[in-house]
Amino acid sequence: MAGQSHHTLPAPTFERAPKLLIVVAPYYSGIAGELVAGAKAAIEAAGGTWEIAEVPGALEVPIAIRIAHRQSNFDGFVALGCVIRGETTHYDTVCNDSSRALTLLGLEGACIGNGILTVETMEQAETRAEAAGQNKGGGAAEAALHLIALTRRFSRPERGIGFKPASAEYRLATGADDEDPKTA
Repeated sequence: MAGQSHHTLPAPTFERAPKLLIVVAPYYSGIAGELVAGAKAAIEAAGGTWEIAEVPGALEVPIAIRIAHRQSNFDGFVALGCVIRGETTHYDTVCNDSSRALTLLGLEGACIGNGILTVETMEQAETRAEAAGQNKGGGAAEAALHLIALTRRFSRPERGIGFKPASAEYRLATGADDEDPKTA
């Protein structure tokens, strides 16, 4: 509803800068540009870094994220694009399938902020995308940043596998450094 306020979480902070991939479908290039500007600003404000990957349309956004999630070292992802209702049911398919795919990737552990706009008109898209306005690109980046922070908060400490190397004290006490490996 117009005029209703909503709560916005404070931006997370990071000891180690997060690295995000912004995946954008620039089908409506002006809208995409505003979404990307908002996302970049939010990531940089959190001390993070970003890369951009462009794909043809909203349906390809989750596929690109899946590829990057499996084959790269990004901490999170920002999905950006715009789908405007047309005269056919294609709108429903694109909106539902891209959203569902992003949700499934999130359930697999990918930290994704969904900034794919699904609107009735170009005017609605412009209002939502404007970085100085509703800034849905920035909001999507902030969502990804919050999920990264949550993932880091609940991650288990890394545990090595195999044997630990002998300490220097042990090697000195036992003379392990004096042994010739060929004769030992």
